[in-house]
Amino acid sequence: MIRYHAPWVLPIAAPPLRDGWVAIEHDRVVGYGADSDRDHAATAHARDVDLGHAAILPGLVNAHTHLELSHLRGRVPAGQSFVSWIRAVLAARREQPDPGAVEILSGIDDGIAEAIRCGTAVVGDISNTLATRAPLAASALDGVVFYEIIGFNPQDPIAVVDRALEEIRGVTAEERGRTSLAAHAPYSVAPSLLKAIGDAVDGARLPCSVHVAESPEEVEFLRTGAGAWRALLEELGVWNPAWIAPGVSPVQYLDDLGLLSPRVLAVHGVQMSAVDLDRLAARRTTLVTCPRSNAYTGAGIPPIERFYASEVPIAVGTDSLASTPDLNVFAELAAIRALARDVPASKLLDSATRQGARALGLDADYGTIAPGKRARLIGVTLPPGADDVEEYLLSGIQPEQIAWLAADR
Repeated sequence: MIRYHAPWVLPIAAPPLRDGWVAIEHDRVVGYGADSDRDHAATAHARDVDLGHAAILPGLVNAHTHLELSHLRGRVPAGQSFVSWIRAVLAARREQPDPGAVEILSGIDDGIAEAIRCGTAVVGDISNTLATRAPLAASALDGVVFYEIIGFNPQDPIAVVDRALEEIRGVTAEERGRTSLAAHAPYSVAPSLLKAIGDAVDGARLPCSVHVAESPEEVEFLRTGAGAWRALLEELGVWNPAWIAPGVSPVQYLDDLGLLSPRVLAVHGVQMSAVDLDRLAARRTTLVTCPRSNAYTGAGIPPIERFYASEVPIAVGTDSLASTPDLNVFAELAAIRALARDVPASKLLDSATRQGARALGLDADYGTIAPGKRARLIGVTLPPGADDVEEYLLSGIQPEQIAWLAADR
């Protein structure tokens, strides 16, 4: 057993503990407390390790990323509008259509390694090919791989979902973790297919992810059936002339189809109204915010203050390296803090740990420091005089400040 101690311990589910310790044995947390309690009987024979001037906290949760797009880092310019950015992504992906290409697989490995260096323990990874499944299983990074379904004009929606489920069942038993389904977005997935996806994940009681209310073009398309999204669907040859615009917001559209639930991660929400947020709160659907990506893609700036005022559960994602400079959730938290000066620091840290783990269905093992949970904990070096430790952790922590606590085996 190892008992780590540091000036600060952040259990997340409780206030920060000054001059504390965390005991680890066999890859699990045995207990934690104040230094005055460090001779507690349960940890009396532990080997003590002093981390110096540092804070101990759970490994972070990146609730939305696309690891298989990591090879696109620096290759997709910032978008003047979201649809123009999507066009650039499609063009870049056409240059390397083979999901097993060395360039793509190397990018996935690099993305996983970067996420771990930045203190991430868990990811919600969106994949169009399941190419990330094996690399994730072989790594120290845990999480859920969401097999993303796209299809605005499917001939047989149930068959599309059944094929995806069959591919998921085909992954090897050695590939630990979980795999589920994701619906890409309301503008790219037919209503019949959205409903089939929702029914499948509901029946299996699995989490589900969907991009929603990301851009003004999406709102316009759902309201009128026209605009840049209509033009792109027609260009791609997937427009369905029988589709009728619902005339409602993207959030209401998904809710009317029965897709919103406590197991759904609604990603982005840049264009959500107060009514939309109330609807998410009523369904206990988690909203995953990725503000750096939103600014880069031309989607807009998310109203973070309104997100937290709404009581919607909020998690944090970086999105992909096609739209953000790194996979550092601490950097994402700094961007969120810049947009939400009045939200308590403890709530933002909770979003990047406990809320993300809960949304992914992995909160039994991750998201907080508690006896029995996985010992995927990090120590973050603090500068002298950093007394407001929660606020300091929102200032843009860099990988060189982060060390993983070794588990005693």
